[in-house]
Amino acid sequence: MIAAEKYTNETITWSRAWTPNLFSFRLTRSPSFRFTAGQFARLGVRREDSNALDGSGWRIVWRAYSIVSATYHDHLEFCSVLVPEGEFTSELERLTTGDTVYVEKNSYGFLTTERFAPGRDLWMLATGTGLAPFVSILWERDHWRTYENLVVVHSVREGAELAYRDTIASFSSAPEFVSLGAKLRYLPIVTREPYSETLHERIPTLLRKGTLETAADLNLDVARSRLMLCGNPSMIKETRELLAGQGFATPKRLAPGTLAVENYW
Repeated sequence: MIAAEKYTNETITWSRAWTPNLFSFRLTRSPSFRFTAGQFARLGVRREDSNALDGSGWRIVWRAYSIVSATYHDHLEFCSVLVPEGEFTSELERLTTGDTVYVEKNSYGFLTTERFAPGRDLWMLATGTGLAPFVSILWERDHWRTYENLVVVHSVREGAELAYRDTIASFSSAPEFVSLGAKLRYLPIVTREPYSETLHERIPTLLRKGTLETAADLNLDVARSRLMLCGNPSMIKETRELLAGQGFATPKRLAPGTLAVENYW
C-alpha cells in the first residue's frame, strides 16, 4: 500500500491501439513530477476488492511503466501490452479519456545515459514495449549533440507491433533534431511473419552473425559504442553475455560503464 501523499491523481487524455493487445496512452502530468529520459514511473489503477483492509471495497494495483514522452512534455505517455486476466492491464484496458490513473511522485530506473563513459555511438536495443524508454531518449536534444550516431533496434513478433515507427522516422527529418548533428539509424525486426524492409532474426542471433552491425553500417567498438538493452529477459541475458565477451560492461559504483540494461517482467 502506497500512502496517498506519495502519488497524484492524473487523467487519461489520449489513447491509441496499435493492435488488439498493444496500446499507448497519455496522462496529465503534475508540474512537480520529474524524471530522466530512460526512467520509469509507477502507475496505479483502482480494482474492486471486497477484502480491502480499509473497508472501501477497492484497492490500488501498482505497476512500473517506462516513460515514452520527453522530460519537457506537459503529459506522460506510456505503452502497454494487455495481459489476459492481468490484475493491472485488465483494469487499465477498461479506462477511457477522462478516467483516473494514479502516478507515484518519484521516478525510478538506471537506464539512462548519465551512467556511461563518454562515447560516440548510442545503440538502443529493444523488444516489444521495451522501446518506450528509447523514444523518450530520442526526444532529448542533448543526446543528438553528444553522439554521432543513434541506433534504434526494435524487435517484435508481427509487423503491426512496430509501435512508434512513424515517430522515430520523423526525428530523421525534423530540422530541430537533424541540425544537432547525430545520424539516426532505425532497424526494425519482425520475427514471426514475412515483413518488408525489416530484419527477421532475434537480436542475439543478429549480433552473433554480425548482421546487425552490417545493417547499421556501424561497428560495435568498446571505445566508442554505448549500448542500452530493454525488453524480454531472455534477449537481455543472451545479448548481455555476447557483449560481455566483447568487453562491454555495466556501470559500477565508482566507474561509468559501456552497457546499461532494463528487464521487462
